[in-house]
Amino acid sequence: MAYPIIDAPYGLKPINLIGGQVFAGSTRNIPIQYGFNTNIFYGDVVGIARGFAVRSVVTTGAGATTGGTGGGIVGVFLGCSFTNPITKQKQFQQFWPAGTQSGDAVAIVTDDPDTLFRVAAVISDTSTTIGSIARMDIGQNVNGSNLAGNVNTGNSSNAIVANTAANTSTLPFRIVDVVPDTAITATATLASAATTATLSCSNLTRTLPVGTDVAYIASNGQLVGTGSRVNAAVTSTAGTVSVTMNAQAATVNAPTGTASTAVGSIPVNTVIVFTIYQEAIVKLNFGIHSYYSNTTNSATL
Repeated sequence: MAYPIIDAPYGLKPINLIGGQVFAGSTRNIPIQYGFNTNIFYGDVVGIARGFAVRSVVTTGAGATTGGTGGGIVGVFLGCSFTNPITKQKQFQQFWPAGTQSGDAVAIVTDDPDTLFRVAAVISDTSTTIGSIARMDIGQNVNGSNLAGNVNTGNSSNAIVANTAANTSTLPFRIVDVVPDTAITATATLASAATTATLSCSNLTRTLPVGTDVAYIASNGQLVGTGSRVNAAVTSTAGTVSVTMNAQAATVNAPTGTASTAVGSIPVNTVIVFTIYQEAIVKLNFGIHSYYSNTTNSATL
C-alpha cells in the first residue's frame, strides 16, 4: 500500500549515503553571523560565505546565495542553536529566524558530499504543486525551487523541479532513484495502436503531470517500461485523450545502453500504466558541493 499523497514539498531529508551506507546523523556546526537577515529552514540547502552559513539558491548550480556573496553549497540545514537575546537562554530551533541578534549561533548542517536525500518533485521553481519524476530521469541532473519555508513548522518548502531533468552539468542535484512508496498509478486503454510518441488513450483515471512514467501491460501480463515520460500535462477523462511522451517507446540495447525507438507498435486495447513518482532520491552534484569543487569562495577577502 502506498503512503498518503504528498501534499506539499518539505525540503531535503537525509536518508543514507551512497553505496547503502547508513546516515548516522553526523553533522557539522557552522557559525551563523550575528543578525543574519535571511530565514533558513530545516531542509534548505546552505553554503558558506566569509566563514558563516548562508542560505543557498539552487534554481541553478551557480552556488548563488541569499544574504551573502559566493560561498558555494556545503550541505543541508537541519536546525540551529543560539543564545536567545531576550531570555539569555540557549535555544535549539527548527529554523533560523532572520535578524536574530545572537553572537554564538550555529547552523547544524549535514555536510557529507555522499549523503542521499529524499525530496518531493514540483511542477516549477515557483510552485508547491507536486509533480512527477520518471524512471528515465534517474542519472539526470535537476534544479531546485527557491521558496520561503513555513515559520509555523520550521520546515523548508523547497523541492526539485521535475521538468528540468536534463544532462546539464551545472544543475545542482543528481537523481539517484525514484521513491515507489509514495507513487500513484493511473491507467488508460490504448484506443489505437501506438507507433509514435503520442498515445491515443481512453478512460484515463487520473490527471497526469509532466514527468509521469509510462509503461504498458504485455500480453503475458508483464509490465513493460517504455523508457519515456509524459511530456505535457493531461487531464483525466472518460473520453479519448492524446498523451504526448518525450520520445517513442524505446528498448535499451545491451551492452552500450543506447536507446532505440524501434520498439514496434503497442497493440490497440492495451492497458497503459502511468506512474506518478512524487518523490525522488537525490544527492548534491559532484563539482557543485564545495568540498568536491576546486573553485574558491568568491567573497572578497
